[in-house]
Amino acid sequence: MTTTTEAAPAEEAPAARSAAGAERSLGARIAARAGGGAMRVFLVLAGLFWLMPTIGLLLSSLRGPEDIAASGWWKVFTAPSELTFDNYQRLLDNSAITGSLFSTVLITVPSTLLVVVIGSFAGYAFAWMDFPGRDWWFLAVVGLLVVPVQVALIPVSELFGAIGIFETTFGVIMFHTAFGLPFAIFLLRNFFAEIPRELLEAARLDGAGEIRLFTRVVMPLGGPAIASLGIFQFLWVWNDMLVALIFAGADSPPITVALQQQVRQFGNNIDVLAPGAFVSMVIPLAVFFAFQRQFVSGVMAGAVK
Repeated sequence: MTTTTEAAPAEEAPAARSAAGAERSLGARIAARAGGGAMRVFLVLAGLFWLMPTIGLLLSSLRGPEDIAASGWWKVFTAPSELTFDNYQRLLDNSAITGSLFSTVLITVPSTLLVVVIGSFAGYAFAWMDFPGRDWWFLAVVGLLVVPVQVALIPVSELFGAIGIFETTFGVIMFHTAFGLPFAIFLLRNFFAEIPRELLEAARLDGAGEIRLFTRVVMPLGGPAIASLGIFQFLWVWNDMLVALIFAGADSPPITVALQQQVRQFGNNIDVLAPGAFVSMVIPLAVFFAFQRQFVSGVMAGAVK
């Protein structure tokens, strides 16, 4: 009698496990079907929907002002003869837009390089060098991440006016560099700290100093994170309008400010605004796709480690 009573739960366990296995297999089948063709179709449609404004801007930039005023950009699918490159010729003849593109490059490239270089040195120092108050200084850097740009506009404007760099390209570069460094130091410090200590100690035993260790060991290993930082900084500075509108000079505005001025002065100047907006958008997109592999590696590095 005792044997029968003890065997009953043992007989129920395989049945419960088989039922749970059937439920799991049903859920697995549903997940597999959701991750199959239907999900791919949904993702493709979502991607096309996300790209629709970009496609519309591109097609609008290839239509004449009369056609733009008469109908929407989708008309080109039934009347492809409307497509023309005359708008881009007008864009090249517009000295305000072409000069603003040069000013944007002159602002964006130094702002990105300074943040990457200074952030790399500081990130390495916070990760692997001992100096008084290192942790407190790093906490101060982290605290600067929460300071909004709008809070600093008035005091920084007064400071730049006092030292004579207000409404200059150099002032815009300094502002973007200062506000890009906290995130750069935080990102690179955390990435450099994941480098195995044994690797650095082996390099020191071989006679490598701090500079040689940084350039020959840390920088190559930190390439993905540095590329990710460079892309973030480049996109932020290129697309910025608030800082440029306040600190840039009237004779050398970046492309975002120049396009805004074109809208304000010539409201019907769509034949120049459309190609100018598309060019200002396609350049950062090209930079992103050029460094896409490094960007993904830098984003995924923390998860893999």
